[in-house]
Amino acid sequence: MPPLTRRDFLRAALAATVLPAVGCGGGAGMGDGRGGGADEVPRRALGRTGETVSIVGLGGFHLAVPPSEQESLRILRTAVDGGITFLDNCWDYHDGESERRMGKALRDGYRDRVFLMTKVDGRTQEAAARQLDESLRRLETDHVDLLQLHEVIRDDDPGRTFAPGGAAEALLEARRAGKARFLGFTGHKSPDVHLAMLAAAEAHGFRFDTVQMPLNVLDAHFRSFEQRVLPALLDRGIAPLGMKPMADARIVQRNIASAEECLRYAMSLPVATVITGCDALERVEQALRVARGFRPLAEAEVNALLARTAPAAQGGGDERYKTTDGYDATTHNPSWLG
Repeated sequence: MPPLTRRDFLRAALAATVLPAVGCGGGAGMGDGRGGGADEVPRRALGRTGETVSIVGLGGFHLAVPPSEQESLRILRTAVDGGITFLDNCWDYHDGESERRMGKALRDGYRDRVFLMTKVDGRTQEAAARQLDESLRRLETDHVDLLQLHEVIRDDDPGRTFAPGGAAEALLEARRAGKARFLGFTGHKSPDVHLAMLAAAEAHGFRFDTVQMPLNVLDAHFRSFEQRVLPALLDRGIAPLGMKPMADARIVQRNIASAEECLRYAMSLPVATVITGCDALERVEQALRVARGFRPLAEAEVNALLARTAPAAQGGGDERYKTTDGYDATTHNPSWLG
């Protein structure tokens, strides 16, 4: 499809299904999100899955940062009680500690109130299946709502995934076995690799339900997932999941833009949810406040914000997940790939 203009993106965001949440219900029993009040977290449609999820999601990596398990529990339950339904995690985060803490926090009925996602690193059927089973044990559940292939960042990842005995077989088997309801992939490095993964899936008759990628005010200018991958997902009805809205806090730390501007910008794109890491209750409360009061940025506001952030985006120095291998866990741990 032809590239979308900035105005096209804003129109798509405004047209996205943004509904007030009813309580925090999620998972298999998630409702249509109608009703509720203006002070609740809105939901958006998750592509063509028939599900809706909170417009902001809770990242799993940061859940294991607090030294206390109890603090992690408070962070997650505050998020869910406040209206966040989408939870992110991964098999490799903090050697499984993020999943273990999340599993404990999801006791007492909290599992039934969320849309739970985790990721696996394996590129072979055996490795991916084994990692999923380990994740389910840590998360204390018999299934995740969304299973994603993590860190699709290398040129050979599409080929390995869809080769005989590749990870795609494990994803499909997980869905058949009821261990995962929906399937997706993630990556932070290259729009080219994302597009190649979509092409490989289509060539093999495989349909992804979701795709996760960095979306922020710097990405808009440099090796842009927003400009290159987001239109392809919208064209296919695949749910875009935004991550790194603050570029791992660099945007805020360097005073390029405020946290609220970062969240509002990402939420103003036509995405299903914006996943943000929260290692303290203040971060959760901030995300809830922005989501509850969310108003899409006007075109003039977007243009002004992008003009202001363009100089900082040049060269990708503040998007180090694109320009260095410091964020490439599977590069430093190749055995995880299988």
